[in-house]
Amino acid sequence: MKLALEQIAYWVGGTLHGLKNGSPTREATGYSIDSRTLKPGELFFAVRGDRFDGHDFVGSALERGASAAVVAKSKVLELPEAVRQQTLLIVDEPLITLQTLAAAVRRHWGKRVIGITGSAGKTTTKEAVATVLGARFQVLKSQGNLNNGFGLPLQLLRLEPEHEVAVIEMGMSNAGEIEALARIAVPNWGVVTNVGNAHAENFHDAIAGVARAKYELVASLPADGVAFLNCDDPYVSQFGRDFHGKTIYFGKGPCADLRADSLEELGIEGLRIHVRAGQHEADVQLHLLGQHNVSNALAAIAVGLEAGIPLDSCAAALATLEPGDKRGQTLAVSEATIINDCYNSNPEALKAMIQTLMSMPGQRHILVAGEMLELGHESEALHKSCGEAAASAGVDIVLGVRGNAAHIVEGARQAGAEAIFVETPEQAGAWLRRNLRERDVVLLKASRGVRLERALDEMKKD
Repeated sequence: MKLALEQIAYWVGGTLHGLKNGSPTREATGYSIDSRTLKPGELFFAVRGDRFDGHDFVGSALERGASAAVVAKSKVLELPEAVRQQTLLIVDEPLITLQTLAAAVRRHWGKRVIGITGSAGKTTTKEAVATVLGARFQVLKSQGNLNNGFGLPLQLLRLEPEHEVAVIEMGMSNAGEIEALARIAVPNWGVVTNVGNAHAENFHDAIAGVARAKYELVASLPADGVAFLNCDDPYVSQFGRDFHGKTIYFGKGPCADLRADSLEELGIEGLRIHVRAGQHEADVQLHLLGQHNVSNALAAIAVGLEAGIPLDSCAAALATLEPGDKRGQTLAVSEATIINDCYNSNPEALKAMIQTLMSMPGQRHILVAGEMLELGHESEALHKSCGEAAASAGVDIVLGVRGNAAHIVEGARQAGAEAIFVETPEQAGAWLRRNLRERDVVLLKASRGVRLERALDEMKKD
C-alpha cells in the first residue's frame, strides 16, 4: 500500500529527518528489508538479524532509490555523514516498526484475513486457498513461504484497497511465534493443516509442544471467527473443543463436515478425489502428487464453501493449481522420472511421498532422502522409521544424504532394502549420474538446509 512518509511516521511514532519544509510530499511505493532487491521508491527498513545488520546497507539502499530508510535511534551516529543528511525515519527498533506499520495497514484495510499454519503443507494449502477464493474475489496471498516476523509484515504491506481477502501463511519454530504473528495480521479465519515433528527439538515435550504452538492461531481468532481443522490429525482434531467461534472440519473420516469419499492416484498426473459436502458432491482433479495433498485441497474447498463459492467452482479452480517450486515437481532425465520434492521434509511427509513414489510405474524405485532437521531427541528413531517404511513399501534403493540420513539407511538395510549413505547432495547427484537407468523413478526429498536440489544439478551436468 502506497503511503506518505508523514503518514508512516505518524502511525509508527517515528521522527522523520531530512525532509525540508515546503518540499513535495514523498511516499513509499513499496517496502523492503534487502538493499540488493530494493526497487526505487521503496521504504528500506534497516532490520537486524542474527547474522546481519541492515544499518550496514542503508547507504546502498538510498543509492538504489529508496524513498527513505528506517533506522534505529541508537545507530544514527554510526551512519556516514552523507547518509545522515538524507531522508531517514528514526525509530527505536526497525523490525518492531516494520511490524507496527504492517498491523496499522491491516487495520486500515479492514477486510478478511485468513491465517494458515501447520507442520507440513501450509504453503501448498495457502496456494490452494488463494486459488479457490480467486474464483470470486480479489486475493492477496503470501509470496513464497514468507511467513515469519520479517516476511509476514512485508506481505501485509502489499495490501491494496482493491483486495477483498488476504491469505497469509504463518510459520513458527518456537512457542509464542504464531501468537505474535496473529497480533500483527489479526486473522478472522484460521486453517490448521496438521501437527508433526518439525521443530520438535525446540520443545521439551516434543510434538505436544508443537501442537500447542499451532493452536495459537485458533486461540487468536475472534468470537465470530471460523476455524478450519483437519479432523484426521489427532492433535488438530481437538483444536475446536475450546474455540467459541465456528468450527469446520475437513478430512477423510466421518468426523469431517467436508469429506473425501475416495481417492485415485494418477501417477505423474496427480490425484482424483471424490468430495462430499452435505448433499453436494464433486470430483476434484489435482495436479499435485501425494495423498497428503488431499487434506490441503479439502482445506481450500472448505474455505471456499464458507466464502459462498459453490462446490463445483471450487473443484474447477483447484484443477488449475500446479505444484510449487521443488514441491512435487516431476521432470524427465535420461528417460527416467524424477520427483523433485526437495523444498522441505519431515517424517510424516516423507512417508507419504514414499507411497506416491511406489504408485508410479517404473523399472526401479529409488529414494534419495536427505536428513530431516529440528526433530529433537527422537531424531534418530524417526529417521530410522522412514528407512524401514521405504523398505516395507518396496523401494529398490535408498540413498541417504548427510547427517542423520545415515539412520534412514540403517533402517532400510535392516528391513532388507539396498541402501547407501553419502555426505553431500553433490555426491548423491554423481551417484545418480552413474547409476540412473531408463524407466527408473526417483524421489528427492530433504529438509531445506540440505539443499538437495544440488543433486539434480550435479546429475544433469552431462
